[in-house]
Amino acid sequence: MSYHSQTVNVDNTIQVIVFNLGEEIYGVEISQIKEIILPTQITRIPNVPDFVEGILNLRGQIAVIINLRKRLGKEPKKNDENTRIIVIEYDNATIGMMVDSVSEVKYLSSKNIEEIPRFLALTDESKFLMGVGKLEDGLLTLMDLKELFSEEELNEING
Repeated sequence: MSYHSQTVNVDNTIQVIVFNLGEEIYGVEISQIKEIILPTQITRIPNVPDFVEGILNLRGQIAVIINLRKRLGKEPKKNDENTRIIVIEYDNATIGMMVDSVSEVKYLSSKNIEEIPRFLALTDESKFLMGVGKLEDGLLTLMDLKELFSEEELNEING
């Protein structure tokens, strides 16, 4: 039996999960992700920000489910067979980010990662943008999911 192995220089490479919101392609460093799940029964909760879909029982642990499209100010979309929830642990909370699809895992070399253009990085809303990955077929916006929420929003989400 032969094995195909890919040599990766750990010092200059990051591994990212690639996901889509509409036509836009995003990546998040794999170390930030606890797991990726299919959407199941989400319980709605009153008086929360509009981007909070509700809560989900994740093997006995309550996870707050965020619609990433709404959080980023995009038009909402009905869930389909490609919809996934990217689960992260942050500030003693389990948070699920609903995305249109998760497509693959990619290795990005530091030479293929550029900083966010300065004029885009000046707003508070862009603090979760880590950079832009250059792919053979386009660009990938790199996100830090843990920076998506202000402290006030986290307090509101955690109740």
